[in-house]
Amino acid sequence: GLVAYVDLDERAIDALREFNEEGALSVLQQFKESDLSHVQNKSAFLCGVMKTYRQREKQGSKVQESTKGPDEAKIKALLERTGYTLDVTTGQRKYGGPPPDTVYSGVQPGIGTEVFVGKIPRDLYEDEWVPLFEKAGPIWDLRLMMDPLSGQNRGYAFITFCSKDAAQEAVKLCDNYEIRPGKHLGVCISVANNRLFVGSIPKNKTKENILEEFGKVTEGLVDVILYHQPDDKKKNRGFCFLEYEDHKSAAQARRRLMSGKVKVWGNVVTVEWADPVEEPDPEVMAKVKVLFVRNLATTVTEEILEKSFSEFGKLERVKKLKDYAFVHFEDRGAAVKAMNEMNGKEIEGEEIEIVLAKPPDKKRKERQAARQASRSTAYEDYYYYPPPRMPPPIRG
Repeated sequence: GLVAYVDLDERAIDALREFNEEGALSVLQQFKESDLSHVQNKSAFLCGVMKTYRQREKQGSKVQESTKGPDEAKIKALLERTGYTLDVTTGQRKYGGPPPDTVYSGVQPGIGTEVFVGKIPRDLYEDEWVPLFEKAGPIWDLRLMMDPLSGQNRGYAFITFCSKDAAQEAVKLCDNYEIRPGKHLGVCISVANNRLFVGSIPKNKTKENILEEFGKVTEGLVDVILYHQPDDKKKNRGFCFLEYEDHKSAAQARRRLMSGKVKVWGNVVTVEWADPVEEPDPEVMAKVKVLFVRNLATTVTEEILEKSFSEFGKLERVKKLKDYAFVHFEDRGAAVKAMNEMNGKEIEGEEIEIVLAKPPDKKRKERQAARQASRSTAYEDYYYYPPPRMPPPIRG
């Protein structure tokens, strides 16, 4: 009575035919005992049950019966209150996406609206944590990742909000929130990485050369970020960053370039995900009085920079490193005025670029210390993240 033969597609029927009688009966018994009240695609769910059965068989563990799931009465009450839908597969539980029109009727939210939630107790479900996160603002969807082998959640989830402000509010409200005694959630803005780091680039290649060459072997390439050598602007530093239109295109490009079958200028290139750009808190940025100045000629000294920027207000100090510098003002208004008027101007024959420097967050400094304990020339007061740094040589 749960499902009719005609309700299942050919893929599910064919997969079921490959089992012996005992296996097929076990799979169907488990399917029967599963809660199907929020399963939209029963064929896909049955395929998931079969896949899990085979995985458990391979591991030599007995196929366990479905473990205790959520309190269905509480889940039903939540869905009735909010008007959201819940779609359950063997790999995830998806709440919303899209939400009801009464909550939000715009287009699907873009970059900066998704948060990653970690350290989730394995027996936690929507009835406990939707009420917590909806305080931050309207939710577009919430995806709780499930472990088919154990029947419990994997300890992490993704929540997309209808606005960036709501996502940032969720981080403020819920990061380190004690959801159960002694159990604290970890919440941060999730970045779908669409940028690759590529090494082994011939140093005489220009941005246009790289865009053309990689555009031939990958799809969705929209930009190339290239750094020049401080003492020779005609040469690049032997690496670049490739920016793709979305995460999917970047992932496909990464797979192709890592396969070893694709050569660029006759060479196999080294490819890795670029470190994601981390946007600091807008409230923190509103207080910054330090400018990041890049594309400086080798002849530019700290004295030249002091002379150029002191016209706009009193300086605390200037620090030059390679072909970039940090200019510290005493007053923010003077820093903003200097940025607006000096950006794009020439100093010693080179057109400079200026932005507000980004103060390092605590987590980033901890990661940097762990990765670069041996680096002696670090400048920790401020940093400027985009374009991103090279990834470390050893990645976990």
